[in-house]
Amino acid sequence: MERMIRIFDTTLRDGEQSPGASMNVEEKVMVAKQLARLGVDIIEAGFAYSSPGDFEAVRRIALEVEGPTVCSLARARPEDIDRAWEALKGAPKARIHTFLSTSDIHLKHQFRMTREEAKKRAVEMVQRARSYMPDVEFSLMDASRSDQAYVYEVIEAVIAAGAGTINIPDTVGYAVPQEFGALIKGIFDKVPNAKQAVISVHCHNDLGVAVANSLAAIVNGAGQVECTINGIGERAGNTSLEEIVMGLRTRKDFYHADTGIRTEEIAKTSRLVSKITGMVVQPNKAIVGANAFAHTSGIHQDGLLKDKTTYEIMRPESIGLVESKMVMGKLSGRHAFRQRLEDLGYKLSEEELNHAFERFKKLADQKKEIFEEDLEVIVSEELAKMTERIVLKSFHVESGTNLVPTATVELNIDGQVIKESGTGDGPVDAVYRTIAAITKTKSKLLMFGVNAITGGTDAQGEVSVRVEEDGRTVSGHGADTDIIMAAARAYLNALNRLAYMASKQAEGEQKVRLI
Repeated sequence: MERMIRIFDTTLRDGEQSPGASMNVEEKVMVAKQLARLGVDIIEAGFAYSSPGDFEAVRRIALEVEGPTVCSLARARPEDIDRAWEALKGAPKARIHTFLSTSDIHLKHQFRMTREEAKKRAVEMVQRARSYMPDVEFSLMDASRSDQAYVYEVIEAVIAAGAGTINIPDTVGYAVPQEFGALIKGIFDKVPNAKQAVISVHCHNDLGVAVANSLAAIVNGAGQVECTINGIGERAGNTSLEEIVMGLRTRKDFYHADTGIRTEEIAKTSRLVSKITGMVVQPNKAIVGANAFAHTSGIHQDGLLKDKTTYEIMRPESIGLVESKMVMGKLSGRHAFRQRLEDLGYKLSEEELNHAFERFKKLADQKKEIFEEDLEVIVSEELAKMTERIVLKSFHVESGTNLVPTATVELNIDGQVIKESGTGDGPVDAVYRTIAAITKTKSKLLMFGVNAITGGTDAQGEVSVRVEEDGRTVSGHGADTDIIMAAARAYLNALNRLAYMASKQAEGEQKVRLI
């Protein structure tokens, strides 16, 4: 008999803890709506207590996203639980996810609590969360490094207190599959009321076995997997949603389990998260990497031509990888544009639609054929815009074999227009140096990447950058048929993010980053 495994997506909470992957509220709402189309069971929308921004994101997603249960993380503290409830109370389906460590190393050095104190606190906070809503999840942080007898004791107590889901995190990515599978089996064998709750797992990828650990847990009875799109997350990342889903789907014969995920939405979701976070998917990434369905060996190619199943264990169409379709042209009107965006799953306000349509018309003048991927970029950029302190007015670049690359850039900074010229090692470097001089930024460019969105010489180039200043790391992205323009947009996007984060920190917004 086939079991259905719940997919708990934490892209918006744990995924955002990747250096440079911070998202603003509009970006989080957009990702959450796509996760709903993907068919995840639970969206961990954020950590409501950690910052005003996270609270607003959880509140907006709770109100605006239909389908999945919307969840907020909360430490085992009354103020955290109460804040989570305030953010979630408008949701048709809501969950409070509270946690406390059970490992002696955490209890001694971080929490300064005894085992008995920790168990008592866990029970009290589960009861407090249950007073607000019936759906409560409890996580035993650092469970994989905890004394197993104590783990069983805490699980029994919090289930009795009303927790319907028990999460077993491998918080520091320490476990290996055989060991982690045995831990899950031990819970069912040793905890008398274990079957009264769903046992969940949350694995980190520090040793590269997060997916393997999660699959081992499923084999041993786990009914929920906590994961992220593209496997993004703290340090080496989290369990990859697409790998879990397609692993179960492809090997139903072994796992006898499946999920409710609409797999045809996987590629689209992966692209969206990559664009918004600026975290480029590695080409050899399983399922969603550019090379995942590429075959260069002559033997492989010959086999594929004869029968796809010779070397493909899944079809690219099953994750939504289909040939790009031309969808619009320069003569397309506003109504048709709106309708096509809605067909793709985007519902924009009038103001957002106006901005997006303006971008579309400009793009239509630059390239003959506009594809779905082009529209996705336009929408993601327009919806992702935060209050921009720095706006590009114009730029001009001179470069050639016998010329020193020179850029003239005009920016609007807080309403003041400033124009300067500068040189660099190349046209992009000249633009960046000039922007840096105008803005007086002290930031360091850590990463610069370019990707073609579609084929053809007139394709939009998508530039992703990662920038660091004063201990804050952010990503920026921009797209245009002119790669220098795309690069300028990406850099300014990053600088605006830095300015936004600095202003929030000045207002006292401090994110708490745990599990």
